[in-house]
Amino acid sequence: MRRISVLTAGLLLSGCSGRHNWLSSAGAESQTIEPLFWTVVAGAAVIWTLVVGAAVFAHRADAKPHREQQARRFIIWGGAVLPTVVVGALLIWGLFILRDLVADEGDMTVQVDGERWWWRVIYETPEGEVVTANEIRMPLGQTTLFRLTADDVIHSFWVPAMGGKMDMIPGRETQLTLTPTKLGSWGGLCAEYCGGAHALMRFDAVVMEPEAFEAWLENEASPARVTEGDPGWEVFLDEGCGACHTLRGTEAVGQVGPDLTHLASRERLGAGIYDMTPENLARWITDLDAMKPDIDMPAYPHLTGDRLDALVSFLMSLK
Repeated sequence: MRRISVLTAGLLLSGCSGRHNWLSSAGAESQTIEPLFWTVVAGAAVIWTLVVGAAVFAHRADAKPHREQQARRFIIWGGAVLPTVVVGALLIWGLFILRDLVADEGDMTVQVDGERWWWRVIYETPEGEVVTANEIRMPLGQTTLFRLTADDVIHSFWVPAMGGKMDMIPGRETQLTLTPTKLGSWGGLCAEYCGGAHALMRFDAVVMEPEAFEAWLENEASPARVTEGDPGWEVFLDEGCGACHTLRGTEAVGQVGPDLTHLASRERLGAGIYDMTPENLARWITDLDAMKPDIDMPAYPHLTGDRLDALVSFLMSLK
């Protein structure tokens, strides 16, 4: 019995660690939600204790008749009035929290579009839009307003360590604000089942010092650094990669897949599921179905040898 209890506790606590730790309180919004969570947990523990205690007492006590008026009063107050008051109070509290989470103002605005199964990310700046994918960077201590939508099916945007989640609905825009309070790289994910590769639809939420963030955003807004005659660039064009992917400042202007202008500056590959390394990138190109099934991009198993090495080297230079 003790072993089962230890294993159960371990499984439960394993969900409270790592990059997706929803108890990390890495954002002002998560710190707002946390008291509500612990209140609900404490209340549930009290109710469970009372119910089980009453059941044990009823089982062990001698059976005695109760007056109908007392029984009716117990049912009305204990079974109707009390739950209504408690649930109503929690609902009102939750609505006040939701109001703060969906505010329509922020220090910065970012559009996020849920695709199958990746994230199109667009920073709105005074100089224009800056497009990237599968990674969101935010300045420490500043509020980011996220404008959320979806391209195909319902997704759900969630950075557990920073705040609540919000559905992304095709044809409709929803909003969410996040205010990071800790530096680091936190895990984000889709929290609504959306199809075959749902479990592999993740992203990095990277919190940076404001000065470092501004430098990163300035670099992200710059065009791709492509050298004419680069053998990897020639392979990129020959294989038709530009029909689906954009490299800003070049003839590659595809809008189907993620923007690759600064691909190698991202920490992860494949919507947050693999480290950005040459080995993983080469496998992504040639053996994609094994790495992330059901996505639209085809694999290129015919790319081998020098051509594959050149393409990987070129893509890893896009920083």
